Amino acid sequence: MNDLITKARFIPVNDAVSTISVSPVVFQVPGRPRPLEMRITVPAQGRDLPIIFLSHGHGPSLYISSMNGYTPLANFYAQHGFAVIQPTHGNSKAAGFGPDAEGAPFFWRSRVEDFKFILDHLSDIEKSSPILDGRLDHDSVAAIGHSLGGQTVGMLLGARLTDTADPNARDVSLIEPRIKAGVLLAAPGNGGDSLSEHARQNYTALNPDFAHMTLPTLVVAGDCDDNPHLTTRGAAWHTDPFHCAPGAQYLLTLVGGKHGLGGIAGFDAKETDDEDPDRLAITQRMTWAYLRSALYAGDPAWDLACAALRSHANELAHVQSK
Repeated sequence: MNDLITKARFIPVNDAVSTISVSPVVFQVPGRPRPLEMRITVPAQGRDLPIIFLSHGHGPSLYISSMNGYTPLANFYAQHGFAVIQPTHGNSKAAGFGPDAEGAPFFWRSRVEDFKFILDHLSDIEKSSPILDGRLDHDSVAAIGHSLGGQTVGMLLGARLTDTADPNARDVSLIEPRIKAGVLLAAPGNGGDSLSEHARQNYTALNPDFAHMTLPTLVVAGDCDDNPHLTTRGAAWHTDPFHCAPGAQYLLTLVGGKHGLGGIAGFDAKETDDEDPDRLAITQRMTWAYLRSALYAGDPAWDLACAALRSHANELAHVQSK
């Protein structure tokens, strides 16, 4: 029980259980400049565990943008029944490819390919540790990404991408149907005129096309998440995936939320520009509930969570559907 959580505690979740984290799990990937390293966090007991792929962002910290970050999310999901797989992507400062490597600074294609490799080798990943062996449900896979990780997950869910600096990267599709549902946390919105001049010149891969994002999706955004170095449109930019993607079913808006969404990247971390225990708990519980219901037909977790949010914390967050 966290005494700092007040109104969000009424959003129901199942009982928390003890977890075990295995790290690093390392695989050599042909053509990848460095081995693929990941952390896997699971309940200490149980089998047929549904899987969450968790994609880190591109923030200022040295280690949070790696398999060693996002503890508030990874631990929560594992405590409540998921197996959480966190790869370290090429953009990581601590263990990435380096600022001069091909694809820098975002390595957007490599990030998506990390998850495709993991899907292709889930059995090998399980066998890498007796703690994991035979415990994962390969048919129940979801993905969650924050910030740049949201763009990565969006592409897995069907969004296409054009890199204006790369003539070979036009309307690229890397959809991954083995992933059944996803959550975009403070993800980038539309490119083109929605970008700042700085972003158009320096972040040429921020040009998604959400019209093809057809897999079930929850979009999460803070209504104070204003990033003028990226967009001229303020916080509304992060809601574009909801408004433009046919698969985006729901938009969870956090009142007063900034890019940290209450503190998802780490406890007491400099990346958290809006640390708030209730806001973090809402993000944790609502995303958990959405994925429970998205992966398991008839699971009432999402409906119950939305009802509790309306009754007990409506001034902190609200859900829009379409």
